[in-house]
Amino acid sequence: MMARGDGDIDLGQVGRALWRRRLWIILPTLIVGALTFLAVNIITPRYKSEARVLFEGRENVFLRPDAEKANPETAVGDLEAVTNQLQLLLSRNVAIDVIRKLRLAERPEFDSVAGGAGAVSSLKYMLMAFGMARDPFRLSPEERALDTFSERLTAYAADKSRVIVAEFQSPDPELAAQVVNAVAETYIERQRLAKQDQSKGASQWLSGEIEKMRGKVTEAESRVETFRAKNNLLVGTNNTTLSNQQLGELNSQLSAMRAQKADAETRARTVREFLRKGETAEASDVVNSESIRRLSEQRASLQVQLAEQFSTLLDGHPRIKELRAQIADVNGQIRAEGEKLVRTFENDAKLTSARLDALSANLNTAKQQAGTTNEQDVQMRALEREAKAQRDLLESYLAKYREATARETIGNATTADARIISRAIAANVPYFPKKLPTVLIATLATLMLASGFVMSGEILRAGVFGQGAVASERPSAAAAQVRQAAVVAEPVHPALGVPVKAIAEVARHIVETADMGRRVAVFSAGSGAMTSLAALTLARALSRESRVVLVDLAPGNLNLSAISSDPRAPGITDVMSGTSAFGDIITRDKLSRLHLVAGGVISGDMLPLLMSRQFGDAIEALARSYDFFVIDAGTAPETMISRIARIAPRAMLVAPPGSEAGLQVAYEHFMGVGFTDVAVATGITSPPPNTPQATALDRRAVA
Repeated sequence: MMARGDGDIDLGQVGRALWRRRLWIILPTLIVGALTFLAVNIITPRYKSEARVLFEGRENVFLRPDAEKANPETAVGDLEAVTNQLQLLLSRNVAIDVIRKLRLAERPEFDSVAGGAGAVSSLKYMLMAFGMARDPFRLSPEERALDTFSERLTAYAADKSRVIVAEFQSPDPELAAQVVNAVAETYIERQRLAKQDQSKGASQWLSGEIEKMRGKVTEAESRVETFRAKNNLLVGTNNTTLSNQQLGELNSQLSAMRAQKADAETRARTVREFLRKGETAEASDVVNSESIRRLSEQRASLQVQLAEQFSTLLDGHPRIKELRAQIADVNGQIRAEGEKLVRTFENDAKLTSARLDALSANLNTAKQQAGTTNEQDVQMRALEREAKAQRDLLESYLAKYREATARETIGNATTADARIISRAIAANVPYFPKKLPTVLIATLATLMLASGFVMSGEILRAGVFGQGAVASERPSAAAAQVRQAAVVAEPVHPALGVPVKAIAEVARHIVETADMGRRVAVFSAGSGAMTSLAALTLARALSRESRVVLVDLAPGNLNLSAISSDPRAPGITDVMSGTSAFGDIITRDKLSRLHLVAGGVISGDMLPLLMSRQFGDAIEALARSYDFFVIDAGTAPETMISRIARIAPRAMLVAPPGSEAGLQVAYEHFMGVGFTDVAVATGITSPPPNTPQATALDRRAVA
């Protein structure tokens, strides 16, 4: 399989290679597909059934306590409560009840040793030997059935809801549905029984507490009555003591007497004022008097007669005088009656004043008596509060006891906090195995793996970068192995005119042994070797899968700036001299992902440059920023080689044809100065001058 000139994989060649080796792809695919088809048909299918249970507060409103009636939301469980109920459904007690109810321990599929000792796998025996598994022969049939039951039963809470989903797997679809329905029913039944047990326990506890509270209430009320009798704090109407009641009555009578006295004095004063003015008839008390009313009627009659006589008689007539005398006499009688009424009112006021004084004296006496009993009243109220608290507690216990007794009496009326919202039915399609998806997945996976192996084999056999020119390998201590590594010419790179398979092998070796170092220096192992082309090819090979930078430290070689995205960019010596910034010297290779750093202005001896601290810092910064760091060292003198060995622990020697005899010496010399790994690429020469290959870099058209 060949690579195209731009270094990409030729898809046409890949397709042809796959077609040539189609049998290596089709046969494994068909075999795996057939084996998978047989396996899924041999495996005993399992059916899964599920039931759904809704967890909620389903307390009967007539049985709910008064505190919960006011807030029905308290019966609804939160997410933690749902999780608790989920564990209850998966509990051992529920599982044992279902096993006994359906007699699952008698079924062979729930007994791991139903087939004898051969039914236990060798892996199980090994686990039992190391104490990592229980010996099924030492377990009862019910315990073995419980282990199998627990493995096949799963339950989980539906997302964002209070629904619990229970699932069970079995080769028998009817049995799977029966088991999961039995699990849901047993879970709800155990919930209901738990509530009944709770009510029964509460009633028993309350019964004992009520008997104790009755004694405490009787004792507290007895202390109240004893203290009341001892301190003469008898209670009258309205639940008040007699002294306080008497004090209130005296105060009410005193207020009434004061009002009565004020009324009598006011009436006497008013009537006297009317009598003084001669307006006796204007006073209401005078008008309401029976005697005064008769006298007023008599006076009115006389006045009528006088008016009639005036029509026939003169003013001096005896009859006129007689009538006037009678009228004056009647007026005198009326005034006398008014005076008598005034004296009556005054006497009533005096009598009321005397009674008022007597009531005031009694009130003062009652106040003194009430003041002396205040301290006893405080103690009395404290005893009454304690008795009331004990009585209220007893009444609350009695109410709860009646509720608990009612729940225990009606029995089946107690409801669980969950209900089945979806019962399981027998499945028609097996849950495991999924025959068609399993066969398709296994077949397609085998097809892709076989195709991948074929493609990888073709790529590794032909070389990633195209068919090679010269083989290379790391030289050994024997000169015979060095001569064997120098395999001569194969086809060359179409643009460079140099063999590249040796460099490709070196690149693969560096990647595979990256733990030995990621910094590589390229040296010339003889005259005529072109290290710039070799270093460029090595760096490009490494950059296909990694981030790589190539630093030019070989003065006199071809200028690598010809392939740079910025040919006029400064070099590393310009950074050290302070004329350029560090970020300005890094450029891109036009034809790959490789980064380039030119050497800059290099003249004279390179040793001072290599030994400087600034150079070491710059190299260290570049090496830490990239996955691989490549230096084009060219034909370096002895002093430079040892310095570069401390910077880049790995080296590649570029040797021209015919220099195999001196490779062993060069290899041992480089290993002796400090390099940890030295690879050799032979058969690489500089192209003749004025040839298209020699001028390719200058024309910036390197492939």
